[in-house]
Amino acid sequence: MKKKLIFLGFLIFIAYILCFPQRAVPAAANGLVLWYERVLPSLLPFAILSNILIYSNYLTYLTKYIYPVTRIILPGSKNGAFVILSGFLFGFPMGSKNCAELLKCGKISQEEAEILFIITNNISPVFISSFILCQELKLPSMVLLSYLVLYLPPVLLGGLLLPKLKKQTLSGTESRTQKTPASKSQMNFKIIDAGIMNGFETLTRLGGYIMLFSMFASMLELLPIPDTVKVLLTGMTEITNGIHQLSKLPLPGRLRYVLAMSFTAFGGLSGIAQTNSMVKGTDLSMKRYLLLKLVLTAVSTLLAGLIACLCIL
Repeated sequence: MKKKLIFLGFLIFIAYILCFPQRAVPAAANGLVLWYERVLPSLLPFAILSNILIYSNYLTYLTKYIYPVTRIILPGSKNGAFVILSGFLFGFPMGSKNCAELLKCGKISQEEAEILFIITNNISPVFISSFILCQELKLPSMVLLSYLVLYLPPVLLGGLLLPKLKKQTLSGTESRTQKTPASKSQMNFKIIDAGIMNGFETLTRLGGYIMLFSMFASMLELLPIPDTVKVLLTGMTEITNGIHQLSKLPLPGRLRYVLAMSFTAFGGLSGIAQTNSMVKGTDLSMKRYLLLKLVLTAVSTLLAGLIACLCIL
């Protein structure tokens, strides 16, 4: 039954492209433009540098300085501090990607990875402040409060789960044998080349998902349902298109803000698909990720509603 439904979905999607090329092709182009102009330049350099740091073993020099800061908020391991930093500072999907890479190298434990890849896989603060709040919602004064809405729930969840890990689990991963730092020029270039290729492969996959889900979001616009329902479905599918359409709806400012924060906290089905591609080759549970992501989304939505009621929007 499941295979038949998936096959039917593929047929409907192909029929949409063939019957409505005037909508499907521009949607694909918009998705690729979004990837090229926003995602690629902001994430590719960091994706490359992250791989070089992890596989050259120079990551230990960085974590030496950031671990004393991150452990105050989230008491993970030293290598886990890098996942925390990258996930919250550079945003989705670097948290899940670096978590998976460190897990493959044996530099963090399975138990810690299961927690970190959930709580650090968030939309970047730059995207939230520039695109969502300033460009679309025209609410630059809500930047700091929005950070609280979106980042406080995962921080609290991490604060509850990470201390429960056994101390030997966290310390044990730090004492495992790691790859020695590259000392020869040839070895250095191999690591750099591998980091570049891995970064491009990662970002290319993201571009494919963004394009496909942009087309799917445009297909939802053809449904004979109210515009508000269309926007809700689009926002839960792909947040960029969803928030853009949301900003055009004649809704009260408070409701628009709450819905935008809900879309952002969830990350969309596109974000889930991208996350799944980042953690391939590991035993990280996507079912657990989705369940806790829904819980975090609900908490962020409640916080956004509370703040919207207290603030003049």
